[in-house]
Amino acid sequence: MLVTKKTSVSNTHEMDRKNSNFSPLISAKLPKFPGWLLVLGPGIIWMALAQGSGELIWWPYLIAKYGLGLLFLLIPACLLQYPLNYQIGHYTAMTGESIWQGFVRFNRNFSIGLWILMGISFLWFGAFAAAGGTALAALTNFPENWSSKDQSLFWGLLSIAVFFIALRFSRSAYALIERTMIIVAIITVTGLIIACTHESVLGKIPEFSSALFFPSWPEDRIWDVADTTKLLTAITFSGLGGFWALFYSMWIREKGIGMAGLRKLKKGNVIGWKIIAESKDIRKWKKFLWADAGIGVFGNLFTTLLTCLLAYVVLFPEAILPEKYEIAVVQAKFFELQWGAIGRSLFLLVAAAFLADTWLTTVDAICRVNTDMVHRIFPQSQKWSEKKCYHGFLYGFTVITIVTMFLEEPGRLIQISAVIGFLGTVIFSIIILIINHIYLPIWSNPQARPGRIAGIGLGVASFIYLLLASAYLAIQSELIVF
Repeated sequence: MLVTKKTSVSNTHEMDRKNSNFSPLISAKLPKFPGWLLVLGPGIIWMALAQGSGELIWWPYLIAKYGLGLLFLLIPACLLQYPLNYQIGHYTAMTGESIWQGFVRFNRNFSIGLWILMGISFLWFGAFAAAGGTALAALTNFPENWSSKDQSLFWGLLSIAVFFIALRFSRSAYALIERTMIIVAIITVTGLIIACTHESVLGKIPEFSSALFFPSWPEDRIWDVADTTKLLTAITFSGLGGFWALFYSMWIREKGIGMAGLRKLKKGNVIGWKIIAESKDIRKWKKFLWADAGIGVFGNLFTTLLTCLLAYVVLFPEAILPEKYEIAVVQAKFFELQWGAIGRSLFLLVAAAFLADTWLTTVDAICRVNTDMVHRIFPQSQKWSEKKCYHGFLYGFTVITIVTMFLEEPGRLIQISAVIGFLGTVIFSIIILIINHIYLPIWSNPQARPGRIAGIGLGVASFIYLLLASAYLAIQSELIVF
């Protein structure tokens, strides 16, 4: 039996109803590690979802405007995500519950405040569907005689409708997400590699590679303070930044990684598991988490480098900036000159794959987070099944994102989300460090604590996030004064 005689699933579920602030984890054995091929997936989803604004929009924008002057920030910005991603996934793998449940265990009021902040930041994620629509509009020029803005909104709404139907009637939303994102990852990586094989691109690789480590600011370019938010957005979204990073926990749980593999024994949505005795499999699961998080981080870094290289060759010489309703389109103009219609179509297909899938994966994760939190904070809501709550939030967020798509051009909306998300990152990265290294060994098992390297890595990342946030606020305050 995986559940001890002292505490049954039903009894613990009743305790959750009486005390939504904190309930003990159910003692159980950690499932054996089944092999790499059976558990790979969350990292690939992370990588494919991360291939959105930072990779296609803001880093290319900065390269197009300032050449290679800021490129040295890219690798550090991406690597900051690594220890954070690992520790987010680690909590779920060791307890079977989402990191949001860990926040509730840490402090109920804190978790509610962070939950509200997340909700505010995701009011605008429909902008990613609109941004993907810019590529599809340019690819098809349909509907004819419509403006680029109206065409983009048309394709954005159509993609939302298709993805909504897929999620609403899918037997397994996670399986749908995983398969879709694997296809997206293959399309984007393959398309970018093909684009970079052009001789004009290959000739720039030595100069580009050098600028990754030695800044090379162009003499004719002056920093525009108004681009501070865009730089912060690029750094925040160098990977899956902001509140998007916390989605990794949901995918780890849905995949059944570690203790999350015991979810089939659950009778409610807010029950977690405590590892009993010592388990040799703990080390295997930890190694897997490092590798899976690495797939997301380094895979995303690779694709971002390719888009930046293309932006340096394509956009910088002509000072063409991707923005507004041309946000994912301007790069295609160069490819049309170099490779003709096929090249243009190739890039637009990659751009559409980059951006359109973001709504699908984001709305799924947001619905899961809100279902998770509602069931914990309001125990009476557990009378509604997890699936029913999920569908309710799916309807709600679909309507919200459709409405917000018409309020502003996508680039501006994405920046707003990034700034709010960055504030959240500064807060929750520190709390995750405390939860995993101080409380988790007490709640579960001393072996469940992440290693020392993971702790140092997240500590350094949290400190850097704090410095970046302080610098950003200082710059913005000066802009307001003057």
